[in-house]
Amino acid sequence: MLFMFGRQERIAFLLLIAVALVVIASHLVLDTLGKRPFTSPFTNNSADGELVYFSGTINRLSLTKSGGHLIIDVNNISIFISNQIAADLTLRKGENVTIIGIVQTYRGNKEIIVQSTSDILTVP
Repeated sequence: MLFMFGRQERIAFLLLIAVALVVIASHLVLDTLGKRPFTSPFTNNSADGELVYFSGTINRLSLTKSGGHLIIDVNNISIFISNQIAADLTLRKGENVTIIGIVQTYRGNKEIIVQSTSDILTVP
């Protein structure tokens, strides 16, 4: 089938296959690395929208009044976990965790928004 095409079509087809292989390989490498290499440590100066990580001890867990979302307090930093993600979690007060998430300012305070259950790591 490939021999039915002219020279330019064969080159274009091979380039298309090469690009697809590079995209697949890149996806596999980035998926294996995870988000952590692309994060920076959370500080009160972290910009909204920045991907950060933060480690500490859970001081408090509470559900929001509407939506059933989970708010955890880790070393006095609020971590917002949507109800879809919270449903798959088992967290306890006093547990050590590392959180990866996006910074957001809510009512004048910085908080971290968790996007996936894999973004919450319990540390022994």
